[in-house]
Amino acid sequence: MIDHTGIPVTDFDRAKSFYDEAFAPLGASLLMMVPAEHTGGAKVGGYGRERPVFWLHEAAAGAGRHYAFAARSRAEVDAFYEAAIAAGGRDNG
Repeated sequence: MIDHTGIPVTDFDRAKSFYDEAFAPLGASLLMMVPAEHTGGAKVGGYGRERPVFWLHEAAAGAGRHYAFAARSRAEVDAFYEAAIAAGGRDNG
């Protein structure tokens, strides 16, 4: 079970825009931005429903990753997929 996870993003604002749209059908949103004085100036934000569990941090991107997100129904899964594709995501099969 994943408690929380995070990924580096080279363009925080672009990534934020994507995840704002993609997570909306799951009832998740940006819940917290870490103050810049605690991050050395990098943008760091956490998404979730009740608490931040998926974090974006502005940094050089590394190798690809795989993440699974909990959904409450198949309808939410389908809505998440459609929103993610509409926001510019790609289906890798």
